[in-house]
Amino acid sequence: MRARPGIALALLALAVMPGAARAAGDPNVAALQIALWGAGTYRSTIDGVRGPATAAAVRRFQQHHGLAADGVAGIATRRALGPRGGPRLGSRTIRPGMRGWDVGALQFRLAWRGFPNGRFDGGYGSHTEVAVRRFQAWAGLGADGIAGPATVAALRQPIRRSPIRLIAPIRAPIGDRFGPRGNGFHPGIDFPASSGTPVSAAGHGSVVFAGWDSGGYGNLVVIAHPLGVRSMYAHLSRIRVRLGQQVVAGTRVVDVGSTGLATGPHLHFELRLRDAAIDPLSALR
Repeated sequence: MRARPGIALALLALAVMPGAARAAGDPNVAALQIALWGAGTYRSTIDGVRGPATAAAVRRFQQHHGLAADGVAGIATRRALGPRGGPRLGSRTIRPGMRGWDVGALQFRLAWRGFPNGRFDGGYGSHTEVAVRRFQAWAGLGADGIAGPATVAALRQPIRRSPIRLIAPIRAPIGDRFGPRGNGFHPGIDFPASSGTPVSAAGHGSVVFAGWDSGGYGNLVVIAHPLGVRSMYAHLSRIRVRLGQQVVAGTRVVDVGSTGLATGPHLHFELRLRDAAIDPLSALR
């Protein structure tokens, strides 16, 4: 006997029930990791989490500079890092062209608040400026691309979560999650699956984009949901909906593929809240 649609969707949600959304690390630890990456002693994920890899990288840096190798980034170690070792975020207004500890912390905070800016490198280049402007516009600030006290204060607000609940769009395990990846940031979650695997709408809404994205997503579908939430389905092999179509949770909308900047077949699933990327796991039930 075939299961009723409501029961089938409930079973699907239970089959791929994810864990809790990830917590952001400490921006100052991330700034240290970025500085050590620039110095060549750290090559693990820039995640803002104090751990053995960070301590070992500090010790290698200290040994190389003739310091006591205690794994603690104190004043002497910060001085030896040169421009990468300071100043703290909030101690100066940050403008394009600047470099430093505070720029790295700024990049890390921007990413976790939905505005990744390429690599974490502690340099205020064009990507960081664009991210700052986008965040400022999102936060209702003057979008001048200059990170002054108001911008820094807004970046210290709690990380936003989804205001609506959604179902998992695919019956597959979760691969990469939302958060730091290497020296960059992954703005969604990946579901590795075979090409052609069916993907469903995560909730009811309207298709506002269905086509090719030249920015790396490949074949892409975007669905607008209530309260300013949009779900994005990327790297698709086939699009099964059209622009303006109304869908409900569980409607088959696309098939898994590996188009765009993808190394293999998987569904990249992303959520945006008024253009800011948020952790999809904060919405999935």
